[in-house]
Amino acid sequence: MSDSPARHLSLQGASNFRDLGGYATADGRATRWRQIFRSNHLGQLTAEDIEVVRALGVRSAFDFRGVEERAAGVCVVNEIAVHSLPIEPTVVASLRAELAKGALTAPVALEIMRESYRNYVRHNTHSFRTLFGHLLEDRAPLVIHCTAGKDRTGFASALILHALGVPEEVIAEDYLLTNHHYKRDVSSVSDLPADVLDAIGSVQASYLDAAFDAVSRDYGDLETYLRDGLKLGTAERTALKARYLQS
Repeated sequence: MSDSPARHLSLQGASNFRDLGGYATADGRATRWRQIFRSNHLGQLTAEDIEVVRALGVRSAFDFRGVEERAAGVCVVNEIAVHSLPIEPTVVASLRAELAKGALTAPVALEIMRESYRNYVRHNTHSFRTLFGHLLEDRAPLVIHCTAGKDRTGFASALILHALGVPEEVIAEDYLLTNHHYKRDVSSVSDLPADVLDAIGSVQASYLDAAFDAVSRDYGDLETYLRDGLKLGTAERTALKARYLQS
């Protein structure tokens, strides 16, 4: 629709700041605009960016970055309450270990990426469960982010959209939008080969698929994961939809 708000907000200091609103759900509703945003980190916003974020009314941020990542890029919007849901990064360390062995190739990098997504389910479900606990409170407009806003944030966004009833193919399209918007910062990993940087600096459908494969293996299916892993029973799902879907 031509009168819909912009999904991607062109910020100088956060290239991947996007709105999860406007997605149709299976029951004929749609996700509400200007309630849930997803982004890369908020530590490099310009003064103009800060004014844009303030105008959106964002008052809460849910940050999946690890300890060192958070220290390197503290949120610069003072009035945003930041809630840390740490998932420590593992990919670069794994890549460098393979590099040291002389075994690092693009296919190896792709598998390391997929394994990191499987581990979101195996080892970090508690962080996503805590996120949904916050979503059930009245904290919107809010933003969820990690460093790049593509992997930890991408899986979290997919879970939110699934819980709200957005179809799988639409969720996949939202996930892949990162490849259109995210501007990579390769300064910290410049020792890695170019094809490896491509693997870790973008998103691929196989990454998200790996996470949901782990859901199926460990929980049987996604509905069971939402209920037992994320503690979203019928009442919680109804409350989420009441808050984040247009009536």
